[in-house]
Amino acid sequence: MGQKVDKDRYSEAEFLRFRGKLAEQLDTLREVLARPGFGAGPATIGAELEMFLITPDGRPLPRNHEVQAAADDDRLTLELGRFNLEANLTPLPIAGRPFSALVREMREIMAVVDAAAATQGGQAVAIGILPSLSEFDFTHEALSGEGRYRALARGMRRLRTEPFRVRVEGVELLELEVEGVILESANTSWQVHLRTTPADFARVYNAAQLAIGPVLAVSGNSPSFLGRRLWEETRIALFEEAADDRDVERLDRRDRRVGFGSGWVQSIEEMFETCVRDYEPVLPMTSAPEEVPVGCVPKLAELRLHQGTVWQWNRPVYDPRDGGHLRVEMRALPAGPSAPDMAANTAFLLGLTAALAVRPVEDFPFAGAYRNFYRAAIHGLDAPLSWPGLSEEVPAERLALDLLPVAEAGLDRMGVDPDETRWALDIVRERVVRRRTGSIWQREALAREVGDQAAAARVVSRYRELSLAGDPVHTWPF
Repeated sequence: MGQKVDKDRYSEAEFLRFRGKLAEQLDTLREVLARPGFGAGPATIGAELEMFLITPDGRPLPRNHEVQAAADDDRLTLELGRFNLEANLTPLPIAGRPFSALVREMREIMAVVDAAAATQGGQAVAIGILPSLSEFDFTHEALSGEGRYRALARGMRRLRTEPFRVRVEGVELLELEVEGVILESANTSWQVHLRTTPADFARVYNAAQLAIGPVLAVSGNSPSFLGRRLWEETRIALFEEAADDRDVERLDRRDRRVGFGSGWVQSIEEMFETCVRDYEPVLPMTSAPEEVPVGCVPKLAELRLHQGTVWQWNRPVYDPRDGGHLRVEMRALPAGPSAPDMAANTAFLLGLTAALAVRPVEDFPFAGAYRNFYRAAIHGLDAPLSWPGLSEEVPAERLALDLLPVAEAGLDRMGVDPDETRWALDIVRERVVRRRTGSIWQREALAREVGDQAAAARVVSRYRELSLAGDPVHTWPF
């Protein structure tokens, strides 16, 4: 979705031509993946940090284009909502001290955005869902001005003519209808990329599918939306329903465009084939015929663009840069609460994924991993989770503590410095022991305020103050 889209309206002939390109590029992808040595190289990680722009009193600030221009930093890109920005952090080897490096760059880029936002009378904050959002923030004017987002909105409306219906049942019930995809902008995330070889891809991907349940349970940071107390990670439900392009006649014919999946995968080829077969294009931008220099790999621009409009919680990535490689993009973690919290969540997720990938996880029922993911999103630390080798379900907080040594072993296998591992996983351990996730902090902070929009804005301001102080959320006072 970071590719430049040249216009926002497309004809049916252009959609047809784009589908033809996808079929051609699937064949090319299979050939590339079969090349000896393709994708070889050390394991690296990258990350994308989405953030909200806010006013000094904690309300959303719809000025992302102006803030990006003022920042003049190539790492920053616009997001769908005019009050969102995304920072693409520098990829780095996972061996050594990667999580400390992530913290340093997160703090640096947040300072850059803060300084740029100040020129527009604003600030930046990393939080899963902004508690001070109101229904009046999701008008057509809230959509970013870039052509790709206007084209995305039109492409989704081409597939789904009726309104997007959102229903989230948590502590309270949220039901609403909107005419477009603008509700996607209510969610901001911390997306982690792990490079892996073609031979290892399926094992690593399936391991990430199993690992994300307990990690999400201890990482919640989105407990409410529009003043209602919902899931511990309300982002999961909101994004799935706000981008569901299926009309009423197609609800059972395929998975949602945003979803967890429906089974263990066998190969990355299978995932791209499913994406092309099951999901209609929404951004049919075609490029000129590609001439690939000797020793290089094709860009596969159309295939990558289409894959970027199908938002699995764990998603395959083909990247032609630096000789070409594959990544697993892990998209389910929320932005915030602090840089150390996001680094710790990353360490837990990557370590657990590495440990589980040593051998296939397919003997564990996929339905168990599926239930774990959604139960974690709904109930957080109290979610009843199943796990390989356990005869019964256990609370997520207990399972997470039991899995920290497993994650430690996985990080050791990838060459992470032992002191780095202990520092990161100790943050997770303390968060669980003290029962203080970002969602729990927000929920209790909001309960201490009078329940109106001004109260939510005050909580946002206090949250930002503590986040920028740099301490993990389990140490935050109320």
